[in-house]
Amino acid sequence: MSDAPLWLTEADVTQSMDLGAAIDALERVLSVTGEGAGETMGKTHLMVGDNDVLQAIGGSVPSEGICGAKTWVNVGGKSQTVLILFSLSDGALKCVVEATALGQMRTAAMTGLGTKFLCAGGAAEMAIIGTGKQALPQIAACLAVRPIKKVRIFSRSAERREALAAAAEAAFPGLEATAAASLEEAADGVPLITLCTNATEAFFGSSLAAKGTHINAIGAIVPGRVEFTEDIFPRCTMIAVDTVDGVRQLSREFMDYFGAGKENWDKVVPISAVMSESRRRPEDADLTLFKAMGMGLADLAVAIEVLKRNVGADGAHRLPERIKKHLPLDQEK
Repeated sequence: MSDAPLWLTEADVTQSMDLGAAIDALERVLSVTGEGAGETMGKTHLMVGDNDVLQAIGGSVPSEGICGAKTWVNVGGKSQTVLILFSLSDGALKCVVEATALGQMRTAAMTGLGTKFLCAGGAAEMAIIGTGKQALPQIAACLAVRPIKKVRIFSRSAERREALAAAAEAAFPGLEATAAASLEEAADGVPLITLCTNATEAFFGSSLAAKGTHINAIGAIVPGRVEFTEDIFPRCTMIAVDTVDGVRQLSREFMDYFGAGKENWDKVVPISAVMSESRRRPEDADLTLFKAMGMGLADLAVAIEVLKRNVGADGAHRLPERIKKHLPLDQEK
């Protein structure tokens, strides 16, 4: 039974990986170009309520001999996620991962990459807009790649922003976290702003961002959601995304501004290209923007590292032997 597929629990994921390792795993996979480069499967989604959504993404990493897919549903702000890894050599099921924590880690790690390659190197203060379950990992991601000493927090709920400020100071000793009374107060003059909300109407406009600011926009990942207004785009010296196809198909902000014509999208580049070309923001940049929609290849990068760290581990959970037999359908009983 030693070759049976693994079942990795949420605890297996969180005990074997940290955010720094997730950022490193993403950078290793996304920086590969040419033969053996990973491919990402376009995201698909189905709205199952006014603001509830069923989604799936996936990808392939030939250099690791792995492909796979992740699916999840978000209903009323609550979600469950699973990710499945398969062998590219024989199609065998390698692993099933309980992937809610992995997804949060991947989302935060992707923000870490965007911040690492686009934000001014000396940024010591940031603002985060939104206080949901992603907020604390998003702060952690920025702290992992920049010398952040202060964070300003804003959401519509005073209670929730105060709670996040307390949680951030407890999680990151030495960090000064302040609950801002308004969006304007949160954003005023900070060099790094992360938007992390489920907003359905744009609330963040150009007038709120000081020159030199880097913006991470990670909350609006389906067409029914939107965070920033179109006047952000003309000010952007650099616009990077996790996947260009993703924003073309699912980001209301990008779809409305750039439209359907391919020639209009020249300014939008994947973060993998920024990494491979070793590009950094110009010193005189006005704004830079990183938009992350969620990319199957990124989930796979983290999941593959989780799998490597759990193969052969004591207490690793194995799926039943029959799952790996690959019997023809007419032989299944």
